Formats: sequence, structure tokens, C-alpha cells
Amino acid sequence: MWCRLAAAFSNLSGGAGLHNSYLLIPISYLKRGFDIMFYYLSGTVAHVEPYLAVIDCGGVGYACRTTSYTLSALKKGEKGKLFTYLSIRQDGVDLFGFATQEELNLFQQLTSVSGVGPKAALSILSASTPANLALSIITGDEKALTVAQGIGKKIAQRIILELKDKLAKGQTASIQGESYGGSGITVIPENKLSEASAALAVLGYSQGEINLALKGVDLDALTLEQVIKEALKKMMKG
Repeated sequence: MWCRLAAAFSNLSGGAGLHNSYLLIPISYLKRGFDIMFYYLSGTVAHVEPYLAVIDCGGVGYACRTTSYTLSALKKGEKGKLFTYLSIRQDGVDLFGFATQEELNLFQQLTSVSGVGPKAALSILSASTPANLALSIITGDEKALTVAQGIGKKIAQRIILELKDKLAKGQTASIQGESYGGSGITVIPENKLSEASAALAVLGYSQGEINLALKGVDLDALTLEQVIKEALKKMMKG
């Protein structure tokens, strides 16, 4: 058996138009551990449409399924870079691309939740920024998740149940076992200050911003969730 890796080839000489082509990969290779990995794609944005971006790299257009958030950062004809994830199944192969490593890792976290497939994960990520999505999960805001198309209350609750503690404690390991920041280390903080710092780092804040925000917060009197909320309030005011 073979699976197909789809790519879109742009007709550079003839102007507009995309042509689908496929790279055939024997399933037996996958069973033996054969791995294909694209860390990122960098090239010219050849085409965009809802949930899809095509990046032209040396005359080959790589069709990446993506989010509205990522599409907002891309402009046809200009340079673009997407961090990618290759999903390989027996019935096909899909390439996903994201504007930031943080969004990619959140996509991997979401698809690790039972009942959340790639399509649902893209819908969730399209409804918010990566930082706001992570905050919604940490604070248990299921209404923010159900705003996404096709996401009901039960799925939102399951996402919060399975990911809340991981994000709040900085345990942002991807399904490959890499950390959220790509360091390859799963962070397990030892105290509330470290846990809050790790959670804020997940949301994209620098260590300097985090230190200023946590200064003066009563760590003993507040829960971890309350500490994070207080720090976020201070950063938003600043």
C-alpha cells in the first residue's frame, strides 16, 4: 500500500493556477519507522484561501492547512514562513503550517485530546490568538472555546480537563515529547512562582515582563490560577 503526499505546483510561467500532484510513499516504510519531517517552509506566498496557504519553495508549492490567525500574517506575493507538522495516515498525508512555533505546539496539544481532530483544532485556533486560547484553557473558560465552529460544550470541557494542568504548570510537551519552546525539555516547576512564570511564558511573555508582573503579587494568599490572572491584569494595564 502507498499513501499520497499532496503538493500544489504553481504555474509560474502561465500566471495564476494551481495544479495538484502527489508524492507516493510506501506504507511499509512508515511501519518500519520511516519518517518525513519538515520543520518549517520559507518562500513566497503563492496562494491563500480559507484554512489553506501555499508556499512556493524553489518552484514547488507546498499546500499547508492552516488557521485564520496564520492567514492574517500572510500576503500573496510576499515572503512567508510556516512552522509545519506532517500528519501521516494510511488513507493520506496532510501538511499543516503555522505562523509561530507556539501555535504549532498548541495544535499538537489540541489534537492529543480524545475527540479533537486536526479540523477541530484548526477551528479552535482560528477563533482566537494562541496566547488567548492558552489563557482560556488555563482559566477554564469553556465559552471561549465553544465560539469555534463545530466545538460543543462537551469537547470544550474535555480540552480544559486534559490540558489545563499541563499549560498551567508549563508542562507543554508535544506529542513527540518536545517542550512548548522547542527545547526538548518538559518543564515541571517546583513551586507556585515557577509554575506561574512557566504558564506566562507559554502565553508568549518575556522573562522580564513576567518578573515585573509577578512582583508584589501575594503568592501565599492566592491560588496559582489567581496569581496568573493578577499578573495578566498588570501586564494588560502596562
